[in-house]
Amino acid sequence: MDISTIFNTYPGMYITQSFCHSTIAFLIVERTIHIWKITDPFVRQRFRILIILAAVFSMPLYQIINPERGSIMFRQSSLFDSKRWLYLELPGSVPLGMIFIIILFMTSLIFIFQELIPVLRHAIESEAPDEIEQDSEIPHLKIALEGIKDELPEIKIIKDEDFILYSTTGRNTAIFLSTGIINSLTVEQLKSVIAHELAHIRRNKIPLLSIIFILRVIMFFNPFILIEFRRITQEEEKICDDMAVSITKDPEALSEALKKLYSYDLPEINVNIKNLTNLKENLEEYSHIHQIDTRVRRLKKGINKQPGQWEIFVLVSLVIMVINYFVM
Repeated sequence: MDISTIFNTYPGMYITQSFCHSTIAFLIVERTIHIWKITDPFVRQRFRILIILAAVFSMPLYQIINPERGSIMFRQSSLFDSKRWLYLELPGSVPLGMIFIIILFMTSLIFIFQELIPVLRHAIESEAPDEIEQDSEIPHLKIALEGIKDELPEIKIIKDEDFILYSTTGRNTAIFLSTGIINSLTVEQLKSVIAHELAHIRRNKIPLLSIIFILRVIMFFNPFILIEFRRITQEEEKICDDMAVSITKDPEALSEALKKLYSYDLPEINVNIKNLTNLKENLEEYSHIHQIDTRVRRLKKGINKQPGQWEIFVLVSLVIMVINYFVM
C-alpha cells in the first residue's frame, strides 16, 4: 500500500492529527507548568489531562464544528498541514511519513509490552494471599489505627516478612498489610502509609485514572500520551501523599516510611546492548526509585498548596483548542 493511501484514510488522518494536536498541547502545557511554577500535583495532573483530551477528541470535535475543515481550501490557510511534511523525501528516497510510522509502531510495542501485558498478567495471576489474619488487634497496629480519625476500610494482615502494602476498591474496600511492614515501621510511620492507602481508596471513588487509562489505550500509538500518562500516575501518588499528610499532620513520618520500604539509592544503569532485558529492568528500577526519591524530597521540603489556577487552566485550554483547530 502506498504511504499516501494510508494517510488519506480516516484512521490515518485521525492518527496524524491526534499526534500533532497532542504535540502542541504537550509543548504548551509543559511550558505553562514551568513558567508559572505550578508545583501542586493536583493542578499539574489537571493540566496534563488536557494533552490526552486534545489527542482523543480534537479532530472529531473540529469536524463537527466545521465539516469542511479537511478541504484543500482550509488546508491552504491552516497553520500546519501534516501532508506537506509527511510526503517529503529524506536522503535515500525515504518519505518522512515512513519515519512517522516507525515512531508510532515503536510506541505501540512499548505500550503492549510495558503496560498492557503486565496489566493483563496481573489481573490473571493475582489472587488473595494464602494466609490472612482478620484480627487487627496487634498493639502496634491498633495504636496506629486509633490515630486515624477518619472512617477506615477493613484492615487485613498478610503473614509475610516481605514488604506488602496495597488497597482494593469497589464494594469491598480493604487495606492489606504484611507483618513485615508492621514490624519494620514505627507507629507514626505505619499510620502514614495506611493514610496514603486510604487516600487511594477515596480517590478511586471517582475513577479518574481508570477513564484516563481507557483513553491511554485508545492512544496506544502516541508517544506523548505514553509520557503524560506516566506523569499523571506519578502526580496521583503525590496527591495521595498530600491527602495522607492532611490526615496525620506528619510529613516526616511518611517520608521516613518511604525510605524504609524502598531502598531509594539510585541504581547504576548498566548499558549492555547484548542484554536488553537487564537494561530494561535497570531503567524501570531507576525510574521507580527516582520517583520515590522525588516524593521523599518533596515531603521533607514541605507541601505548599497552590490555588486552583483555574484562570490559567481555562486560558491554556482555549489556546490549545484555537491553535489545534488550524493544525491538520
